[in-house]
Amino acid sequence: MTRLLHLDASPRPGRAGSHDHGSHTRRLTHHFVSRWRTLEPDAEIVYRDIGANPPPLTSVEWIEAEFTPPEQKTEAMKAVLAESDALVDEVIKADILVLGAPLYNFGPPAAFKAWIDNIVRIGRTVDFDMQYGAHPYVPLEHYVPLLSDRPRHAVLLSSRGGFGFDPQGPLAAFNHLEPGARTALQFIGIGGFHSIAIEHQEEGGEALAASTESALARIDRLVEQLHREFATSRLTQPA
Repeated sequence: MTRLLHLDASPRPGRAGSHDHGSHTRRLTHHFVSRWRTLEPDAEIVYRDIGANPPPLTSVEWIEAEFTPPEQKTEAMKAVLAESDALVDEVIKADILVLGAPLYNFGPPAAFKAWIDNIVRIGRTVDFDMQYGAHPYVPLEHYVPLLSDRPRHAVLLSSRGGFGFDPQGPLAAFNHLEPGARTALQFIGIGGFHSIAIEHQEEGGEALAASTESALARIDRLVEQLHREFATSRLTQPA
């Protein structure tokens, strides 16, 4: 059984194509999960709507609690980290992270960045080898990703007001959503990263419709690809 973490970061509550002023990213994540359920009806789906209920921002109390050794944490510190711990648990259990996040002002929505900050946790999702002394962060190879114990994939489904933000596009250097997410997630050990986006949202009309259809078709192909990979992996696992 495959475990999916379905996360929506758009503040728009509905789905484009079904609701007035609906979210394009919610439409994409819903399409991915629906397609997966068609191929694997018993897949476990955990849903979290951080667009409606954003994770807590990093605070002084959060930092103090995070960097206090486990045996010294007070009950108040544990309470401060409780939601972050729940978010981390969801990521650890997931095989595939289905992440819906629009591109806002060249980067992620605040809720999505807060989610990243809550799941990159020393001792839970990443660690470093102390033998390298006082500078364990240089080079990056000295980090120890704790989620590389088994194959995990992240699928980032986005929407953009303009166009040309793909890796080979003229505005690729202005896109800080996908590169930032890829860096953070691979840093903690999630090896597979896939991104699909809708563009031309501000232009609308035929350009938006064509981009939407292309994104949905790419999702269909990606679902089939990942489903085959996980099915093959389960067949090769020891009985």
